[in-house]
Amino acid sequence: MSRALQWVFVLALLVGVCACSTSPPRDVDNICAIFHEKDDWYDAAADSRDEWGSPIPVMMAIIYQESRFQDDARPPRKKIFGFIPGFRPSSAYGYSQAKTATWDDYKRDGGGFGADRDDFSDAIDFVGWYNKKSLQRNGIALNNTYALYLAYHEGHTGYRRGTYLKKQWLMNVARKVETKANTYQSQLLGCEDELNRGGGLFGWF
Repeated sequence: MSRALQWVFVLALLVGVCACSTSPPRDVDNICAIFHEKDDWYDAAADSRDEWGSPIPVMMAIIYQESRFQDDARPPRKKIFGFIPGFRPSSAYGYSQAKTATWDDYKRDGGGFGADRDDFSDAIDFVGWYNKKSLQRNGIALNNTYALYLAYHEGHTGYRRGTYLKKQWLMNVARKVETKANTYQSQLLGCEDELNRGGGLFGWF
């Protein structure tokens, strides 16, 4: 293979790798900006809401906290001797930071065989599914963002046992998720009609 062809091959490989990853929204603090930029995300969020009953702002706030909408997010590796990269603390991955075992439960129960953690539509459907399980197993209302996030982080059994009560930092984070959901809710009121029409010029007809 000539050197020129080698460079073409390398460039094509790099382009392919980049194409497999979706960049996060530019303004993750504004739900309207998110849905206008990622024009298929609102439909995915609405589908999850309709399937599982979980409000869109609640699901989006949980994803914001877990990954800041990065499709390939993972927990940072532990450091050995303070500087050598070690193992990751869990198998959490993707937009929702779902662990492998929990994701497998979701695929068996509600997501289908081909669901991927780095696919936004699958990830937000997972969050809706998990919140519905929190309602069924622990009686948490689907608009109770604070308690839903605690159950999301600790697991349904851990939440029932109150493991979060010894983690003040986690309860503080859950309050931040609740605040983010309230902010998203207020923002969504100003743009959801347009999103439901499809947005843009042709959304008016």
